[in-house]
Amino acid sequence: MAENGKGTMASLGLANGNGLKKIQTHGNGNGNGNGNGGKKNGNGICHDDSAVPVKAQTIDELHSLQKKRSAPTTPIKGSQVGAMFATLSEEERQKQQLQSISASLASLTRETGPKVVKGDPAKKAHPPKHVHHHPVTPTISVSDSALKFTHVLYNLSPAELYEQAVKYEKGSFITSTGALATLSGAKTGRSPRDKRVVKDDTTADELWWGKGSPNIEMDEHTFMTNRERAVDYLNSLDKVFVNDQFLNWDPQNRIKVRIVSARAYHSLFMHNMCIRPTPEELENFGTPDFTIYNAGQFPCNRYTHYMTSSTSIDINLARREMVILGTQYAGEMKKGLFSVMHYLMPKRQILSLHSGCNMGKDGDVALFFGLSGTGKTTLSTDHNRYLIGDDEHCWSDNGVSNIEGGCYAKCIDLSREKEPDIWNAIKFGTVLENVVFDEHTREVDYSDKSVTENTRAAYPIEYIPNAKLPCVGPHPKNVILLACDAFGVLPPVSKLNLAQTMYHFISGYTALVAGTVDGIKEPTATFSACFGAAFIMMHPTKYAAMLAEKMQKYGATGWLVNTGWCGGRYGVGSRIKLQYTRKIIDAIHSGALLNAEYKKTQVFGLEIPTEVEGVPSQILDPVNTWPNKDDYKETLLKLARLFKKNFEVFANYKIGKDNKLTEEILAAGPVF
Repeated sequence: MAENGKGTMASLGLANGNGLKKIQTHGNGNGNGNGNGGKKNGNGICHDDSAVPVKAQTIDELHSLQKKRSAPTTPIKGSQVGAMFATLSEEERQKQQLQSISASLASLTRETGPKVVKGDPAKKAHPPKHVHHHPVTPTISVSDSALKFTHVLYNLSPAELYEQAVKYEKGSFITSTGALATLSGAKTGRSPRDKRVVKDDTTADELWWGKGSPNIEMDEHTFMTNRERAVDYLNSLDKVFVNDQFLNWDPQNRIKVRIVSARAYHSLFMHNMCIRPTPEELENFGTPDFTIYNAGQFPCNRYTHYMTSSTSIDINLARREMVILGTQYAGEMKKGLFSVMHYLMPKRQILSLHSGCNMGKDGDVALFFGLSGTGKTTLSTDHNRYLIGDDEHCWSDNGVSNIEGGCYAKCIDLSREKEPDIWNAIKFGTVLENVVFDEHTREVDYSDKSVTENTRAAYPIEYIPNAKLPCVGPHPKNVILLACDAFGVLPPVSKLNLAQTMYHFISGYTALVAGTVDGIKEPTATFSACFGAAFIMMHPTKYAAMLAEKMQKYGATGWLVNTGWCGGRYGVGSRIKLQYTRKIIDAIHSGALLNAEYKKTQVFGLEIPTEVEGVPSQILDPVNTWPNKDDYKETLLKLARLFKKNFEVFANYKIGKDNKLTEEILAAGPVF
């Protein structure tokens, strides 16, 4: 047995009987690791199986070899971006960049702000070598924050932001698909009543104020008080996150934005939602056109004038700054910037739009407007067409362009079957807000509303396989207004003239199903001017006039598509089948509906086709589907009165020569 044991050990290359392999400690003089996998060479010396030894002399040097410099970018297909500026030395560029960030964070009531340096304070035991401390004699205008270092985490990649979030932000986890699950704190949605805009000599005349307007005024002094509070809070932190990015894919009209925030979650969210610069663009970014100071959880002072809660979202268009206090909901940044674009773009004669947008393989572009539940996302996401964007767009003389670099999708009841593109986009790099997941497997339960019903996913637009990059397209051929009419009286599709398009665009109608009263659910009409009343800055008729002008100039056709009920109101009739709505949308895209025969409806005066391929002709005129014609007429008049009442707030606003345009829009409404 002993001999067998020795033989076995010998066959395994083991020395003696102790089971230990003989280790060769002397080299053969050739100094190379020749990749012989531990085999003996001619001299009988055993080598390790690595290649050439690493160049590092210390562990720190070894770690430094692990990483190389880069910058985050948004993929661009088929185009070169921008001209190169004069080349600066790396040291000079870094210096200018830090000076720019320091200027953004500077207090306006004291001489200096904090000293800013790049990098995570957790990874740096000492300030960088090029920064020197000098004895400072404090004066009345210098605070402690002027004597400290604030570390700037600048345009970090998703992987770096994951590390920051998981390490330092409670409630941040990696889900089973690789997305980052986060919590937005007590606020799980926007706070429109806490949004303020500075009313000064300019904005007093330019913006829409008063009844029906989303713009709640504040004065310059109050804004500066809140700005100081936010900046002081950010300066008190050991580190802040800074994103320098772009809005608007149209290179001639893009806006440079800087977002200063306290959370990795917010930085990753905006990394996804804004357009990511190329390394060259980042090097020459310079001074931003607009800056957000997001103090997140830090509240405003409720004793400050105009404040009604501990939350305040403030926009100063003259200073081109936005301040966020008392809310960590990331959507405030996205929609705040959208509001800013609703001001800046029309001043350049560019129409800003709250819409989805896609393009056919022949270059035909369609805009989709619609409130929640109308099917805007579902219908604008079409595997046979390219997605330009899902939510925010500009229409200029160059064509259409997406404002954003990402998508912000609702997740409640999300399924792979219903929304495969969104489902597959929730992977590494995506931010998942306020979702519930299994503690062990980290699989998300999208039906769970424990935190909020407003669960969201924010991901780069290139995560959608048929996204068009860059996100621009030619002038729209069709403008589709979507309404989910729970009253069941609007036709499945109507062709609109320009005045009707303006009227229904300003109305921004859909009908929601309200709560239960004695077991009966009644539809409730909802109106949102320009299909985005919470974000517009000027009067709705100004945007409508621009829409009509561009539609007329570039030959676009307006359509009203009802994705709601037929055969009776909600609870009596049935919802129009999605397959029929898709056939209608296909007929609009192909141009087939332009050649159809039409007849006009009563009250609303809508032109409806008598035939659409793949759609039962009976449902095209809703009166045919109601068993009780008197009930139909009564419900139709009820909805018409709701339209009239809603439009009263716009009726007195005069636009056009001699108020002619306003009169045309009013005449396009229901007549009874």
